[in-house]
Formats: sequence, structure tokens, C-alpha cells
Amino acid sequence: MKYYIIVGEASGDQHASNLMRSIRELDREAEFRYFGGDLMAQVGGTLVKHYREMAYMGLMPVLLHAPAILRNLSFCKRDMASFHPDAVILVDYPGFNLKIARYVKKKLSGIPVFYYISPKVWAWKEYRVKSFRKYVDEMLCILPFEVDFFKKHHYPVHYVGNPTVDAIAQRSHQEETFRQFAEENGLEKKPVIALLAGSRQQEIRNNLPSMLEAVKGFADGYQFIVAGAPGIDLSFYHPYEKGFPQVKVLFGQTYRILAQSEAALVTSGTATLEAALLNVPQVVCYRTSLPRITSWGFRHLLHTPFISLVNLICGREVVKELFAKQFTVENIRRELQQLLHVQSYRQNMLESYRELRERLGEPGASVRAATVIRRRLLS
Repeated sequence: MKYYIIVGEASGDQHASNLMRSIRELDREAEFRYFGGDLMAQVGGTLVKHYREMAYMGLMPVLLHAPAILRNLSFCKRDMASFHPDAVILVDYPGFNLKIARYVKKKLSGIPVFYYISPKVWAWKEYRVKSFRKYVDEMLCILPFEVDFFKKHHYPVHYVGNPTVDAIAQRSHQEETFRQFAEENGLEKKPVIALLAGSRQQEIRNNLPSMLEAVKGFADGYQFIVAGAPGIDLSFYHPYEKGFPQVKVLFGQTYRILAQSEAALVTSGTATLEAALLNVPQVVCYRTSLPRITSWGFRHLLHTPFISLVNLICGREVVKELFAKQFTVENIRRELQQLLHVQSYRQNMLESYRELRERLGEPGASVRAATVIRRRLLS
């Protein structure tokens, strides 16, 4: 069968590539065509457009690139129509993908639409649920609480497991010792504090300086490793390393860094979940512009009490979230002190991580998602 897949960023490329492999296990004749990335291209099929040409984040970049976005939409529709897929699979990226889902249902009738990795409509765009019910045949969720959210709107969905669980289970160097890790990377023998400052340049500019300032007082007993973001050159980090001789930037080793760390400072996002699954005590740090307005908006406009996946999944505060008004060097330093030196505080967090793992379930998200897709196509 023929599958048309649309991805808009790096994480989607990773998850979609795993889904493609699982589909191919069930459908040896699977033919893929996609807006995606390098990982998907390694699986096979035809890469029509790279997600790097589409990844506009934030209001201003979207407005500035509106003509390009509209051209991409028009091109995608024409390309999809000429391909005549048996299934359309959308991966996150809701602003673009919901328009495609609407097009498929209105203009390419009879083609089922699958959505893998539900957009976070539960956070602040609850009204979009009506559109998903209308244009998406099967919603494949990766966060357990999403099932209850959609059920509230009488929209039956599938929880297929979380692909981060799969990635952690399949990671390399699982039996590595600290000594092996340190020798390979030219590190000292001191314990490690990990700094995960974001995946985009603006996030790093916003978060890393304060993170570094906060860990200064721990330099005698610890060394600090910044997990370099994919696609960002090492030279970008050089200005931040000045005055911090204990800091080292390592690329392509995020899981290894976390696995060998005593604690981590982490921006919100999938990284918070990765740290928890690797059992690393953490504090979530996220600097925003206009912090007072952001804090007001979070309290009054969002439909969620937390920003981190760890707390959202557990339904309570497990890790401290320091963002907007709470994002200060002193607050980060105080929380890190608790994580490193207050044993009961640290242990409570690790116990809650065990509950999180139970809620997420076993590995196999892409296999379960592929099974749902294949079953629908054969029904």
C-alpha cells in the first residue's frame, strides 16, 4: 500500500522513521512518500520536502514566512493528489497538518487520515477537537492522559505508548560505567551535572546563561556538561563557555550524559521525560520574555496546571518548574542544592519516576501504531 506522511520537525522525523519501519514489517510492499527528514530517508521511499524548509516556530517567524508556508501547503496538496495514497499519516505539526487533514477529507474522499502524536490541544486550543473529530479517522496518542481528554469530547482515540520509552530502551552504551564515559570524553573524575538548554538557538540563548550562572557555586565538587543540540554548530556555544572552565559541550550523547549525571537542569519538552526515564533528578528551567504577562497567561488562558511532561503525566508536581517569574538564578541554585544534598527530597522524586514509567507502559509505540493503521486499512 501507499503511505503519505507529513512531519514538520526533528522529533517527528525520528518517530516517523520508527513508524515506517514498523509498517514495513506488516506491509512488505509499503511505498512511502513524505515531507520529512534524514532519518525517514534512511528507511526508504521518497523525500519530497525536508522539514528544515518548514520549521517556523513562534508567531513572528510564521507571519514573516506566511507566503512560503502557503506555497508548501499548495505543493503538498498537489503532490498528495498525484500520488493517490492509500493512507495519510500526520505527525504532530498541527498548524500545517490539520489543514491537510481537512483537504484530504473534502477533496480526496475515501482516504483514511491517521494522526500519530496528538497535537497538544489539551493545553490551550481545546476548540480544535471538533476539527480532529471531523477530519481525522484515527488519533494515535503517546501520552496516557490524552485518552481521558479526548474521551471527554466523545472522540475515541488510541494510546499506543510513548516513543521516548522505546528510544531509551534501545539506546547504546547501556552498560557503560562512569569511568568509561569520562575517559572517552576527556572528563574529570568529578560527578556530572547535565545542562539541557533547548534544541533551538533562541531557547539556548534564553536559558543557558542563567543555567551556567546557577551552577557556578557547585564547581568545586562537580563538572558540567552541556548536551549540544542537533543541527547547531559547536562554535555557537563558545561564547557561553568563557569563564566556565568546568563546562564541556558534547554532541550526540544526550542519553549517555544523563545516564551518568547526578542531576540535570532541563528546559521543558521531551528532555524532561528523557531525564525522568533515565532516573536523573531534575529542575525544569524555562526563561520567557515578558515573564509577568506569561505567568498571567499561564494561570488564566491555558487549560493545564503544568508545563513539563513529567508533572502532566503524574498529575502533580514531581519536578520543580521554574519558568516565567519563577525563572531566576537564585531559584535554580536553591532547587539544585535540594536535588544534590537533601536525600529525602531526591528520593521522593525518584519514587515518582517509577510511577511515571508504570503509566507510560512498555516499549513498542511504533509497533502498536502501525498495527492500528494496518488493521484499519484492511478492515
